[in-house]
Amino acid sequence: MGEKERAAESAAELVKNGMVIGLGSGSTAEIAIRILGEKVKNGVQITAVPTSRKSEMLAHALGIRLATLEDYPALDLTIDGADEVELGSLNLIKGRGGALLREKIVASSSRQLIIVVDESKIVNKLGSHGEVPVEIVSFGWQSTAHRLEKLGWKPMLRSGPGGAPFVTDGGHFILDCSFEKGISIQSRAARLHDTVGVVEHGMFLGMTTEVHVGGTNSVRVLRKDVDNAQDQSSPR
Repeated sequence: MGEKERAAESAAELVKNGMVIGLGSGSTAEIAIRILGEKVKNGVQITAVPTSRKSEMLAHALGIRLATLEDYPALDLTIDGADEVELGSLNLIKGRGGALLREKIVASSSRQLIIVVDESKIVNKLGSHGEVPVEIVSFGWQSTAHRLEKLGWKPMLRSGPGGAPFVTDGGHFILDCSFEKGISIQSRAARLHDTVGVVEHGMFLGMTTEVHVGGTNSVRVLRKDVDNAQDQSSPR
């Protein structure tokens, strides 16, 4: 069993009969969805709100009952992956898979946000692995990019198949924004969010409840402001 699978199984243990949960997007979230599909197959009844069309299609194929935030505006928990997790704060960078807006809406509607990662996603400083994804309105995107440049970001339009701009499920573009090393990107979040043309950014600040980190033989669970992570040492 791989590290991501081990972490996803650990997180899935939090899902109980009758819960309404959010389903994240991306490769790690897909592993969790498949595990939840097995729980449903074995009789556990859950209702799920997916964060992307891809997650929706997978959950439907596995027999997971689907709903929307209109049906359930408050969710018990959401299980999702992350591109970066900052130790201590558990602040995240998400969106390199392209679903950051819907992921943040669903996470904000959840009582708990449970993140599933392997050790490679854990960083000491947010932004260590590179750019911050920023979802923007497609109309006049060059103007939005120019405004971000004036704020000190270095935006690059994300390309999709064939070289055309990548388009999110919401019909938006994504700018992958690099920055000067050593700055606190969290301190720039408010101005980034207030920029005309920006829909949402990929910094998930102060939202995480737990991070399940898969290792070679065990899973450790990180909780905000806990100096020593709880270790789950049993092999999985």
